[in-house]
Amino acid sequence: MIGFVIVLIVMGLLIGLLARMLVPGKDPMSMWETLGIGVVGTLVSGFIGRALFGADGRFGSWLLALIVTIGLVLLVRQMRARSSRV
Repeated sequence: MIGFVIVLIVMGLLIGLLARMLVPGKDPMSMWETLGIGVVGTLVSGFIGRALFGADGRFGSWLLALIVTIGLVLLVRQMRARSSRV
């Protein structure tokens, strides 16, 4: 169990950093927010992959995690842009 958590944190950080690098523009997120978004994106993509494709940790699951995390990065940016306008 502890090994799973460690792998999840490391994968979440890597996926979060990669997602931030792939989305152009200035990014106001901290390292902790990047880690959180990466972990959430990895978890959500794990559930989606398991439910739809029976994913078991192959390359497609990393790709799905990256796509979901990019979506979350864009969502956070959009929410912050709205709150700064108000």
